[in-house]
Amino acid sequence: MEIEKKKQIIESILFAVGRDVSTQELSSVLEETPENIQEIVESMKADFEADKRGIQIIKVNDGYQLCSKKENYEYIYQIIDKRNKPNLSQAALETLAIIAYNPKITRAEIESIRGVSSDGTIYKLLEHNLIEDAGRLDAPGRPTTYQTTKEFLRLFGYTSLDNLPELPRYKLDENQQIVIDDIIKEESATEAPVPEMENENADNKEE
Repeated sequence: MEIEKKKQIIESILFAVGRDVSTQELSSVLEETPENIQEIVESMKADFEADKRGIQIIKVNDGYQLCSKKENYEYIYQIIDKRNKPNLSQAALETLAIIAYNPKITRAEIESIRGVSSDGTIYKLLEHNLIEDAGRLDAPGRPTTYQTTKEFLRLFGYTSLDNLPELPRYKLDENQQIVIDDIIKEESATEAPVPEMENENADNKEE
């Protein structure tokens, strides 16, 4: 089978499925090695860019998904139901960041970091499919642990959690408090895109 036909098949699959398709799934269908699939997809991405297409292929963990270019979002947003876009409060964003940097964290651990109850924010993040149940901790009471989802990666534009911005480095004083003046900010770190936040009343309700 010629390479252009394989590209057509992959594009058709990604378009029809509407979700990320694993490299293994594509390998099975096309009877190609994962390495060859990666080369074909990279070639397709270059083709899309060269042709200035309005769509692109993004990598999500060990898979690929066909989606629109983010620079066209303001036009797409006028057509798509705006209710589909999650509006996250500051409390929800804080909780989401804690879970992203600490996969398989429990509710109690999240609340210990935030200093307030997080039941409402966790429920909201579950509702938006930004986090999911990661199993139960082998500890008294077997508390539920949480981790981020593929939807989180898509929404914030990450290939995997390895691409999260590096956290600032800091040191503690004799009272185990962060020494603010000594925080070292990484110049190369970039801020993650932040979805539209709700008004401050949402935060007050959470806390």
